[in-house]
Amino acid sequence: MNRQTATPPPASARGTRIALIFALVAERLSAFYEHGQWLTDAQGASLCADWLARTQRSLPQSERKQLSAISDRLARQVAGSLSREAGLYTVHEMMESLDPNHESEVGRALMEECERMLDEYAA
Repeated sequence: MNRQTATPPPASARGTRIALIFALVAERLSAFYEHGQWLTDAQGASLCADWLARTQRSLPQSERKQLSAISDRLARQVAGSLSREAGLYTVHEMMESLDPNHESEVGRALMEECERMLDEYAA
């Protein structure tokens, strides 16, 4: 039997960009709360490339840097509006929400915010 693998949807898909922003926000907040440091846009763009490579997708470096910058802005907004304890809880919920089987109101709300920020950037 000849088995064909399905081609993944293009990385240009809007949902992929939103998911990348969400994952980057989670990583940025995690680094901030665990180490007291923010990831640079270059580090975020590199994480983007790694995640995309796992699914055999890619985006130009300039676009990865744009998504990284958007995620930085949102992560700093979130960190600035929450206590440390609430921030740690939020990071936990976001990391759990990276699993598509995990249901989370916090994750859903932040995913919607990622979508809004992407739309705002595109406008």
